[in-house]
Amino acid sequence: MTQITVPIPDEQLQELHEKANRLGVSIELLARIGIESILVDLAEDFEKASGYVLKKNAELYKRLA
Repeated sequence: MTQITVPIPDEQLQELHEKANRLGVSIELLARIGIESILVDLAEDFEKASGYVLKKNAELYKRLA
């Protein structure tokens, strides 16, 4: 697994520590969950957008085929 270093302000780091403690997880796990959430959201947004475009232009695509 590759590691990265991300500089964040002290107050945000403190917030992350507090939230991780409340959830009973490590700060690293909390960060990974946040990253995974962003990636899933972006993938879902792309799926919705591409589905919309394909549906909207279905007739055109049929004529061009």
